[in-house]
Amino acid sequence: MKRPQWVRAVAVTLGATAGLAVAAVDSARPAAASDNGLSIRPAMGWSSWSFVRRSPTAAVIEAQADALRSSGLAAHGFVYVNLDDFWMKCDSNGPVVDGNGRWVVDTAKFPGGMKTLADHVHNDGLKFGLYVTPGIAQNAVTRNTPIAGTSHHAADIADTSVSEKNYNCKHMYGIDYGRAGAQEFVNSWAAQFASWGVDYLKIDGVGSQDIPDVQAWATALRATGRPINYALSNNLAIADAATWRQSANSWRTQGDVECYCGPGPNGSGYPITDWPHVVARFASAASWQPWAGPGGWNDLDSLEIGNGDQIGLTADQRRSQFTLWAMAASPLLLGADLTHLDSTDKAMLTNDRLIAVDQDGVAAKRIVNSGTKQVFAKREADGSYAVALFNTATSGSATVSVNWSQVGFAGSATVTDLWSGSSQGTVTGSYSATLRPGETRLIRAVPSNPGAVTVEAEATGNTLAGAVTVAACATCSGGAKVRFIGNGAANYETVKNVTVAAAGNHELTITYEVDGTRTFSVSVNGGGAIEVPVSGASWSTPASVTVTVAFAAGANTLTFANPSAYAPDLDRISVS
Repeated sequence: MKRPQWVRAVAVTLGATAGLAVAAVDSARPAAASDNGLSIRPAMGWSSWSFVRRSPTAAVIEAQADALRSSGLAAHGFVYVNLDDFWMKCDSNGPVVDGNGRWVVDTAKFPGGMKTLADHVHNDGLKFGLYVTPGIAQNAVTRNTPIAGTSHHAADIADTSVSEKNYNCKHMYGIDYGRAGAQEFVNSWAAQFASWGVDYLKIDGVGSQDIPDVQAWATALRATGRPINYALSNNLAIADAATWRQSANSWRTQGDVECYCGPGPNGSGYPITDWPHVVARFASAASWQPWAGPGGWNDLDSLEIGNGDQIGLTADQRRSQFTLWAMAASPLLLGADLTHLDSTDKAMLTNDRLIAVDQDGVAAKRIVNSGTKQVFAKREADGSYAVALFNTATSGSATVSVNWSQVGFAGSATVTDLWSGSSQGTVTGSYSATLRPGETRLIRAVPSNPGAVTVEAEATGNTLAGAVTVAACATCSGGAKVRFIGNGAANYETVKNVTVAAAGNHELTITYEVDGTRTFSVSVNGGGAIEVPVSGASWSTPASVTVTVAFAAGANTLTFANPSAYAPDLDRISVS
């Protein structure tokens, strides 16, 4: 079967040999990912919450699944059909449960049950997702239902002093995972979901206090033997990012992207979202960036594209949302009504160049953060760079610029506009775009000199000795710089693994910040120091100087020091 274009594009990207050993937009390898072998690339599909909200039925979900297939979106990689909340039956005491304490399906909405619905989705060539929240239902504890396959009962594992968050039925108690039968209860629930044909499970209402639940569900899903993509929601704490990444395949970095400002009950209906809810994701995409990688992704929430302007965003804003989600390598889960796709939006969603940026498996770093002017960039496996420029303002055009040195290379690059597919020729030194309010420009830059290499001063692996430390820097590439180099031989930075293909003289560009005149002492591979005097306008204005330095072929180590006085703050280095 012919693979969709985005699959071919990603395969080419993944199969290429990287031409650069280190780059400004490279990130440190994130912590160990979930070991379930799933979500090597971010999930793509549709979720019921944004549009269907509190009124899902089998007919509605089947219609959306059919539309995902018939619209051609599935052929571009959108394959999950995820049923969110309000599928379970409730009474005045919360979720109604079966004989083993697990939620039962509301058969008034889903007369054939979940397996019948999952079968319909699978027959469309798609995958089926479902929803749960932590804990055990009050009704299970009241009835003291047995835990399947054990001699234990609901009351044996419930912590009735803890109320777990449940947005629909309420009335969920905590589970004490120190008690016998607790893991087995979750195992039995996961096994039931697997028997229904569930391929994706979202566990909602999760906070740091629910880490035992998150881990128990991770264990239970693996035990089913069925591949089930595991998603956490919502607004999770970045302090526990390593735990989320170890347990799950994605985690919501903020609250809902929906504005709840529609005319229907509970703010349902159009508009679904608004621009402030999208703009809020720029900061979280930047702060969570180091935690994304194969097997686990930062989830920016639903992609609200599909129903034109009525969704609450202009066409420019919708393109900006897609661009940010793609640059962040976020799951792409559509929230619109797929049975009434807008033609403009369909063209956006079937742009394989955008999809390939999301599916490249790299989360971009924010390298320009100047109010409403934002730039994100990432280096892809073939040595090219995806660069996204944004004007997040609601009025007034703005010119947004970025230097290639901030992106991660020097010299010139061949530039392609990824939204239009048009070539912009060879661009030297920097790139600028004048953008309407809410507009984006997404480009791919292929360096003319693939031997160039850029290293962030704050990159993982560098040695900071003595008083030298990393400091936040809004004007610096990568959002940070290194301070307090010098003023004594003990205070230095060693930048490691600066790799060049051939031995000989290379141009070393040092980007720094200083108010006045100071000097770097630079040595390569422990050789004699070179004194590099520099000057600058302020401690918040990056400047650069280029000197010629001899390098060995392969990996080199550079040491920045000043035995007698403080050196400037170091932002990054580039070698060409």
